[in-house]
Amino acid sequence: MSFQAYLDNVETRTGLTPRQLVDAAHEQGFDLGSKAGPVVAWLRETYGLGHGHAAAVAHVVTKGDRISGRHVGSEGTHRDSSDRLWLDGKDSRPADW
Repeated sequence: MSFQAYLDNVETRTGLTPRQLVDAAHEQGFDLGSKAGPVVAWLRETYGLGHGHAAAVAHVVTKGDRISGRHVGSEGTHRDSSDRLWLDGKDSRPADW
């Protein structure tokens, strides 16, 4: 599953866009540079997310919307089309994103 797919699935499960979850994390005092473990724990407890989905959101909270280009354009299961993640909701993502 691609990184973006994880975020899309989190949106489906919670009803909140990744950006809304990032904003909620900021309200809890988590920000860029925070340790991922406490963010993951908070997401699991508060939203009932599994570890992988919580870790994907925690990455965005603690490191921003960029990911490694290692899988961009690759043929593997974890391929993403861009090294930048769309945070404003899967239904609003441009077709060419």
